[in-house]
Amino acid sequence: MMTRVHSTVSPDESLPSSSGGKRQDVLTVWKKSLLLNCSGFTVFNSRGELVFRVDNYCNDNREEIVLMDAAGKPLLTMRKKKLSFGDQWQLFEGEPKETRGSPKPIYCVKKQSNILKTPKNLVHIFDGSCKNFQFVVHGSYTKRSCQVIDASGRVVAETKMKETVCGVNYTDVFQLIVQPDFDAATAMATVLLLDRMFSSRWSPIF
Repeated sequence: MMTRVHSTVSPDESLPSSSGGKRQDVLTVWKKSLLLNCSGFTVFNSRGELVFRVDNYCNDNREEIVLMDAAGKPLLTMRKKKLSFGDQWQLFEGEPKETRGSPKPIYCVKKQSNILKTPKNLVHIFDGSCKNFQFVVHGSYTKRSCQVIDASGRVVAETKMKETVCGVNYTDVFQLIVQPDFDAATAMATVLLLDRMFSSRWSPIF
């Protein structure tokens, strides 16, 4: 039987937002796949409904991650950029095949190359050309305390440690809070790349 980890916050109790009175999406992220013997993520909304899942996050697939909806439909695909300097990933809509003339990426995500110089910056997110800045991610992923900030300095999404009923914090279960004018799937894709770049399983702890 699956342990209950989703948020107990009702839709009416969701955090208020400054964006036209609309409510933020408060998602509960569980670092566990629905499939046996496979690593992944499972994401619930405030009503306890499954909204996102990742089931291919395994050791033998280190250069591609597919974010799916509850029914298993691919929403976004993250692929590590080949022949690039540093840790760079491209974000595609759906699950396009890697062929000539394939769809262009919608975002390019670059890991901060000099953490000692700018310790708060984890990654920079550019448009699909990898030239025009869109967002920066501040914080510490190992503490599950990160903010996605747009070019105007506004926080559009953030992660927070989720406190269990016993008062104990676990890094495998945390909250993802998304502003109503920011795409929740893109926010979750950012979390997946942060996990790939900064989780102790893949790289030294930051």
